[in-house]
Amino acid sequence: MADKNKSKLLRKLQIAVFADNSYEQLFSLQLTPLSLVVVIGVSSLLLIVSVTFLIAFTSLREYIPGYPTGEERRMISENFRRTDSIAEALVIRDKMLSNIREVLADEIPEVAFNHDSIKISRTPVQIAAIKTSEADSIFRAQVEAEENFNVSASEASTTSPIDTRLEMMFLFPPVKGIISQSYGERNGHWGVDIAVPDGTIVTAVLDGTVIFSEWTIETGFVVAIQHNNELVSVYKHNSKVLKRVGTHVTAGEVIALSGNSGELSTGPHLHFELWYSGVPLNPENYISFN
Repeated sequence: MADKNKSKLLRKLQIAVFADNSYEQLFSLQLTPLSLVVVIGVSSLLLIVSVTFLIAFTSLREYIPGYPTGEERRMISENFRRTDSIAEALVIRDKMLSNIREVLADEIPEVAFNHDSIKISRTPVQIAAIKTSEADSIFRAQVEAEENFNVSASEASTTSPIDTRLEMMFLFPPVKGIISQSYGERNGHWGVDIAVPDGTIVTAVLDGTVIFSEWTIETGFVVAIQHNNELVSVYKHNSKVLKRVGTHVTAGEVIALSGNSGELSTGPHLHFELWYSGVPLNPENYISFN
């Protein structure tokens, strides 16, 4: 029985092609059933490989239902990048909130000082051992009496060192517009309101580092920048902030877009504040907003 099946597989078959009218033989091929199966199998395998290659490595794959197009893949990549940025921003926000809670709860750990962190004077001055002569005391009294009537000296004493430094620096105007409310017009108004259209570019007044860039209920999107000489500038009621905390900015660099955000805002404008060592300054004394 096995020999009979083997003989059937090895029996030669002839495949011929004839012309329709003259019955002239155009093509003939002799094959055994076994070789025919092998040819069909190899041809099918080559066809599968070719189709797989075309689908995997050419743009034809985009026509397969359910396969994402190039635009969809770009959007997936962009959404992944945005999700990563949001996660990073949330980590920074949580860290900032944790620091604020520690400050409010007075839970800041005490710093352990040692002899290396404290500068010790090598030649201490014994003030109590210094004795002044009678002539020196009379001379000091005369000088103090003359200074009481010295106009230039009294004017110099009323001039703040920060005023002198700011007058020597150029502060870039954050926006150009009409001042709708000046400094100190109402209680707690420690800045100026500049009326500008919604979406106006807001720029940094000096070089510095962003120390606050968040949303608040009353003042909306707020940006605060720490400058040199203990100077801080604050920009409130923005529609969008463009800088993160810790970013270094230069004078005139875009940091936000103005808006009407926050419960205390009644229209599109920028509320700008200038602080020195915890004391508010009148920005109109140092910046021209027109």
